[in-house]
Amino acid sequence: MTDLRGRSLFISGASRGIGLAIAVRAARDGANIAFLAKTDEPDPRLPGTVHTAAAEIEAAGGQALPIVGDVRDADAVRAAVDRAAERFGGIDACVNNASVLNLSATAELAVKRFDLMQAVNARGTFVLSQACLPHLRASRRGQILTLSPPLNLAPRWLGAHPGYMLAKYGMTLLTLGFAAELADDGVRANCLWPRTIIATAAVRNLLGGDAATAKARSPEIVADAAHAILCGEQTGQCVIDDEVLGADADLEAYRAHPEGDELQLDIFLDP
Repeated sequence: MTDLRGRSLFISGASRGIGLAIAVRAARDGANIAFLAKTDEPDPRLPGTVHTAAAEIEAAGGQALPIVGDVRDADAVRAAVDRAAERFGGIDACVNNASVLNLSATAELAVKRFDLMQAVNARGTFVLSQACLPHLRASRRGQILTLSPPLNLAPRWLGAHPGYMLAKYGMTLLTLGFAAELADDGVRANCLWPRTIIATAAVRNLLGGDAATAKARSPEIVADAAHAILCGEQTGQCVIDDEVLGADADLEAYRAHPEGDELQLDIFLDP
């Protein structure tokens, strides 16, 4: 495949940031985008709602089905997936993007925050992938794409923030498990992670505001890499965005600020 025209994607957490960028990139091909997100009304801390995201997707050339919901609610997720499959005649790709970020050390991480990360990140990946599975099996090119890191078991990363590490590595392990489990069904599954931090609301709000985004790339680099994976044939891989795009890509074009500082590596990646 060279594009996603006529394909139907279900994305979690696509009202802003990386999820929205992936949706808009697919929409430029003429894809159908169903997405589940919690933001129904504007929030002064977070740009965008499911409604503004749907408008961007349709302006880019795709069909949008915005659904307000919580990926932790398994019944709501199943209902949303069924609604999307009925609207678009099936689902060809499940994109696990929804995630909660909390880099607190063990002593400072409240148990309810630990539980939230596991519920949204790892459990949410399982719940959405499971709900999409019958449709992915029915598709001739069914696949799962999860925004999670390669498994780096260096003590530096195991000990940096164990609660978040477990939540993100859980997403990765599930996806690699899906790839192995579903190989005979023709369903592919891969993980994608950015080389650098990405200029998202989470990075701005939690990792240093404008100073952090000055060291970041834009969400479009992840979206272009996701597009390449969704059009490709690989499975069971953990890949990095700029590696997917290849040596000929103009990576400077993806800087969040053209005159910004030296780019900052994302977590779980070694220099």
